[in-house]
Order: sequence, then structure tokens, then C-alpha cells
Amino acid sequence: MSYNPLSNNTGQDPFSDHNILSIEEPASVHATEPLTDSFPRQEQSHFDDDTKANGSKNFRHSEFGSSSSDRADGDDDDDDADDDDYDRFDPIQFKRSGEGGGDDDDDLERRSFDSFTDEFGNHYAIDFNNKAYTSKLTFKGNKLVYFTSAFVSLFVSLFGYEQGVCSGILAFDTFNGFFNSPGPAMIGFVISILEIGAMVSSILVAKISDTFGRKRTILLGTFIFMIGGALQSFCPNMFVFAVGRVFSGVGVGILSTIVPSYQCEISPSEERGKLVCGEFTGNITGYALSVWVDYFCYFIQNVGDTRQNPHSFLAHLSWRLPLFIQVAIAFVLFIGGFFIVESPRWLLDNDMDQQGFNVLSLLYDSHPKSTKPKSEFFMIKNSILRERKMTPKSERTWQHLLRHYKKRVFVACSSLIFAQLNGINIISYYAPSVFQEAGFDDAGALLMTGVNGIIYLLSTIPPWFLVDRWGRRPILISSGLAMGICLILVSVFMLLNRSYTASVVAVLVIIYNASFGFGFGPIPFLLSGESYPLSVRSKGVSLAVACNWLSNFIVGLCAPIMRHNIKWAMYLFPAGSCFISIVCVVLFYPETKGIELEQIDEIFDEFYSINPFKRVVGSFDMILHRRKRMRDKQSRRLHAKYDRLNNGHQQQQQQQRSRDYGGGARDDDAFELQALNDMDYEDRDI
Repeated sequence: MSYNPLSNNTGQDPFSDHNILSIEEPASVHATEPLTDSFPRQEQSHFDDDTKANGSKNFRHSEFGSSSSDRADGDDDDDDADDDDYDRFDPIQFKRSGEGGGDDDDDLERRSFDSFTDEFGNHYAIDFNNKAYTSKLTFKGNKLVYFTSAFVSLFVSLFGYEQGVCSGILAFDTFNGFFNSPGPAMIGFVISILEIGAMVSSILVAKISDTFGRKRTILLGTFIFMIGGALQSFCPNMFVFAVGRVFSGVGVGILSTIVPSYQCEISPSEERGKLVCGEFTGNITGYALSVWVDYFCYFIQNVGDTRQNPHSFLAHLSWRLPLFIQVAIAFVLFIGGFFIVESPRWLLDNDMDQQGFNVLSLLYDSHPKSTKPKSEFFMIKNSILRERKMTPKSERTWQHLLRHYKKRVFVACSSLIFAQLNGINIISYYAPSVFQEAGFDDAGALLMTGVNGIIYLLSTIPPWFLVDRWGRRPILISSGLAMGICLILVSVFMLLNRSYTASVVAVLVIIYNASFGFGFGPIPFLLSGESYPLSVRSKGVSLAVACNWLSNFIVGLCAPIMRHNIKWAMYLFPAGSCFISIVCVVLFYPETKGIELEQIDEIFDEFYSINPFKRVVGSFDMILHRRKRMRDKQSRRLHAKYDRLNNGHQQQQQQQRSRDYGGGARDDDAFELQALNDMDYEDRDI
């Protein structure tokens, strides 16, 4: 089977980026050697979790295209590689016809990046002069990455707004009067029906995004959401309102599935966690905005006889205006969505190589190494070609995903299921009702919901800076622990029902929401996007988000019924889920911070090759190992400095024997040498 690139017929694409990015048409890729000869023949052709885990303890990075000569320095390289827990992968080296290897590292790097062939021998007749391309444009580099990430995060704010706005209008007398005071079962059904639409659409996103691209899928989801919001805003009865919720759910399902994948694919590995966590901040921005809109619109009911006449203009305005605002926001985002870049990984997977390289050039224009776009291009392209060899596109089915990536499916799906079962939507959907139960009146309950929304929003900001430093696992564990404790205390104080219950429950609910916004809110969406290889990423993320919406539907349907029947005891169920989720994180979730998406395979293999007991204690061992490594590194640095200064001091003494040598820079070296002599740099307490 030779490597045959797909057709690049993009001339009539109405959504192409050429109007703002001037992306050139892709050039052909010429295969200089058969693709099938690039791999040894083997019985099992799939990279899967089960077959790889057995021999992964001593995996070799060279199978990902790295040069073995880069590992020839022995223990010194191993020590330097330990400076980061996982940033220890050699750069991919590219083939260059007719040239031998060299010993000089700079020459090796220069020859590697001057190459125009991948590791399969395919020649790329495209323009790799990234600086010549980006010099014509002003919006590029970090500015483009941060702006694009922030802008697409606002698409997810549509779900946050939809979620919060309905929780508020349920407390409106005008809303309940218009629909003849619906009961708990009806409210639970109408609220949770959105999740059914979202669950169905999230499954369909895999096919849509792989066929039409990430950008056009985002536009489609936004357009459908606008239809749903309009139906809710102008509904004449509960049936049309429910249909609008379904349409909004379809749009939300598409956006909540595709946006995490899109952000993972455009983000640099060292900042992927921060940028994807910013997506959840966008979600909560929409939620916080909606609860304050509800709060101000609530007082429209106090004008005249609006409460007693639910069919008057002001009565309609009080609850329809908050619903219509989401349509206006979606329209603005829909227009802006035409001007975002397409995912470079999707472009390269569809052999639009020039467009893909141009987008990489824009995204990495601020990188210190000017050759970064080219190295990223070949790393992605080599990974795509390996996946095509191991798993042709015709075999990338749902059955293939479930058969060969069971562990990753479990990690991605369970994290999003726990995000719902841990109780967040009991608070988010029914926050005013929760505060009313605690003793607040209607206006006070809406005000506390608004305060809760602001603190909830602020709590999503620390993960931006911590997720790529602490890692995913510590944040999830601390988040689950805090949430579980808060929910247990909410149950206890509601059972006691004392004069201080309202105030204490309000504080606990706010702490609970902040704990969720810190951990189990953003991190599961990050894990779902980065756990899979490109060949199955769209299907894997779709399945995970579908599980999220299914569990969301169950919680939304059962919460009002459980709250009505068992009251305070309802909060014990999500509390138990919080503690179960902590156990799952410790036992089954590998740490993925700072890893290129093309190298996630090795991390899963290494993690699951360790027995479960060592995974539990491994976190503590890692802390001790990191402290020891830091001490050893400091000791080695002081040794090297002492040797360098000592050699210089000996030369200085020889010069002083032949001539009178005054003070100067060498005096400073002598002083520092004496200081090092006085320091016990072997002391392990350093």
C-alpha cells in the first residue's frame, strides 16, 4: 500500500481561511519509498492499551523517530532528562538523503530541520519558509493562540448561560403562572431534555468533525443553538419550550465536544492545560452572566400587577428577555467563528499540508526556535502516517475504539461522569431552590446565586497556572475531597435546621462550587481531549462527552424528585460519588502534563505497567524522588562550579609567579572558590 494523499479540492470551500490567512493551496506529496516497507511485518497491527502495557516498562523513545545518537551520552543525559517528570522525549529527527550523521549537535539540528522528507521517505514539495509567510501578517504567535483559545471558550459559555438562565426563571412567578405551575416531574423533564439532545449530537460530532473539520463543526453547533434559543424565547406553550431545549441541547452537545478537541490541537504542549482550562472559565462566564441577568429581570415582576397577570407584556419580558439574550450572544459568536483558524492536525490528517504548515507557522511564530513549525509539522505528520499504517481510516470504527483503547475510554468517560455525579448540576440547575430550602426568600435566593456565580467564575482561574505545574491528578484529588466534605456538611446542617443553617449552607455551597470550578469542572474536558491518538480522538471525545450528557440528564431528572422526597439526604449521594472519584483518579488516571499529544501513548503504557499498589504510593514516592533529584542536581552544579573555578585559580597562581598580577575579576573568582570550599555541598539538607 503506497501513500496516496487525499484530494485537495478546496477551491470552492465557502468556509476556507484564505480570506484572512492567505493560506496557499497544498502541494503534492511524493512517495520516494513504499509506506509498507517502512515497518516490519507483524501479526498485530494496532496500537492498543492491552497489548502495549505488558512491555512498556523499558520503552524506547527511538520508535517515535528520535535519533539513538541523542541518547549516547549515558547517565548525564538521564540526569538532565529527570529535570521534568515527563518532558524527556527526544526531538524527532528527519531523514536527509545522501548525508551521513555528524557528531556536532548544532549541525545535526540544522540538517534535521533542513530536511524535506519524513521518516517514511515521503518528499514534501511545499514551502517551509515560515518566516516569509508570517512576515506578511500581524496577528500571529502568542497573540493568535491566546485570542483564539479565549474566543472559542466563549462558545462553551452558551451552555453555561443556558444552564444558569433556566435555574433562575424557575423561581419567577410570571414563568410559573404562564405555564400553570408545572410540578417537579415536569420541571425535571423539561430541564433535563436538553441533555438528551446534547448526548445524541455529541455522538454525531465524531463523523461531522472528521469530515468537515473542527471550524465548520463549531459554526454548525452555534447555528443550531440559535434556533433552540429562539424557540424558547418565543414559545407559546411548554411543548415548544421543550423542543427549543432539545435544539439548544444539540448545539451545546456539538460545541462541548468539539471545542476541547480543537483547543488541544492548536495549543502548545507546555500550555495546553492552561488554555483548555480557559474553556471551562468561558462556560462559567456564561453561567455567572445568566444568574445576574435573572436577578435584575426578576424585579420586572414588581412593576404594577405583573405578578398577577402572567400574560401581560412585562410578565413576558421578565422571563423571555433572559432567554433571548443567549440568542444575541450566539449570533455574535457565529459571525466571529468564520475568522478562526482550522485545526492544523485536521488539515495534515487530510493531506492539506501547505495549509497545515501555514497554520503551524502562525501559531508558533513567537517560539524561540524559528524551526519549531517545521519540527511540529513532521512530528504530527509522522504520527499520522504511523496511525494510517497501524489503523487505516476504514478501520477507525467505534468497535475499534472500544476494543483497543479500553483504558483511555474509561479515563475519559469516567472523569466526565464523575463531574456530574459529584453533584454540580444539583446546585447549578437548582441553585435558587437550594438557597430557598436553606431559608432565603426568592430575591435573596437569586442574589446568593449571583454571588455564588461570581466566586464560581473566579475559582476557574487558578487551574490556568497550576494544571501545567502541579499536574492533573493532584488537582482532581483535592477538588473531589473538598466537594465531598462540603456536601456532607450541607446534609448535616439541613438536618439540624437551626437559625444559622441558611448562612452556613450558603457558605458551604459557595465553597463546593469553587472546589468544582478548581478541579472536576475543567480537568475532565482536558483529559477527554488529550487521552486519545488523532486516529480515534474525535470518536473518543464524542463518547466521553455523550457519557457526560447522559449522566447530566439522569441527575437533572432525578434531582427535583429526590429533593422533594428525601430533602437533606439527597446530598449524601453526590458526596459518596466524590470519594469514589478520588479512588479512581489515584488508581487509573495517568499524569499527562507537558506531553505532546503524539506521545500520550507512552505515558499510558508506562502508567498501566505499574501495579495498582505502586500507583497509590507512587504519588508520595514521586515527591520524595523529586526532592532527592533537586538536591542531587544542586550538588552536581556546585561540583562543576568548584572544578571550573579551581582550574582558573591554578592558572592565576601560575601567572602570578611570572608577573605581578593585580586585583580584578580573578579576585572575585578566588573569593567564590573559597566560599565553595567552606560550603558542605554534599550535605543532603541543601
